[in-house]
Amino acid sequence: MFYKTISLVFLFVFLGAHAQQNDSITKVDSTSQQLKFNYKQLIIPGVLIGYGVIGLESDQLLSFNSQIKNEVTEDIDKKITIDDFSQYAPAASVYALNAFGVKGKNNIRDRSVIFVTSYVIMASTVLGLKSITHEERPDGSSKNSFPSGHTATAFAGAEFLWQEYKDKSIWYGIAGYAVATGTGLFRIYNNRHWLTDVAAGAGIGILSTKIAYWLNPYITKKLFKSSSENKSTSMVMPFYNGKQYGLGFVKVF
Repeated sequence: MFYKTISLVFLFVFLGAHAQQNDSITKVDSTSQQLKFNYKQLIIPGVLIGYGVIGLESDQLLSFNSQIKNEVTEDIDKKITIDDFSQYAPAASVYALNAFGVKGKNNIRDRSVIFVTSYVIMASTVLGLKSITHEERPDGSSKNSFPSGHTATAFAGAEFLWQEYKDKSIWYGIAGYAVATGTGLFRIYNNRHWLTDVAAGAGIGILSTKIAYWLNPYITKKLFKSSSENKSTSMVMPFYNGKQYGLGFVKVF
């Protein structure tokens, strides 16, 4: 029941993303493209986030969380920490593909602005909710379970990969969402999160990247006064890996 349930949830996530393949886009300039707002794009992340939030108080969903936890603890003895690394794989793939000559929708400057914006929105939302909800983890190690930061990071990256490369091939998006799904599964597998935590994290990650694309034209207009002045761009990028906070420095030439 555990594997069937999780598979159905994340199949739903992927189908929702796949259904958005024909999202309208409009040119901003010769190297940057904007994702046009469409309320339908809010349905999938909204449902996932709603499921997670309702699960904080719903006796039925809490009972379902406990059933999954019991199956995990009964059937699985060894933890696999691949999710600590796989959460970053979809976003890293965007830059790796570009390095190998597979050009995405946006140039590296605009893509980096979108990525940083998405991550700031996602991390702020996740950390804010963790500090408010104080949900205990399945393994009892702490009370910052809701929502899953690893899953949010992975799905933000998967949506980023999808938006940048869906016009090249849908298989890039499929691969990204497959890795993100695996990250969420391993968070449950390792007894670190409830299903509701993972569902909410997936929704937050997807929505954060969509918001970043919607905001990108306004942010780049503020950051870069003239499109001809893009010789070099520097950015400070925050990160949170579930345990540590930090800042990274990115310079684009």
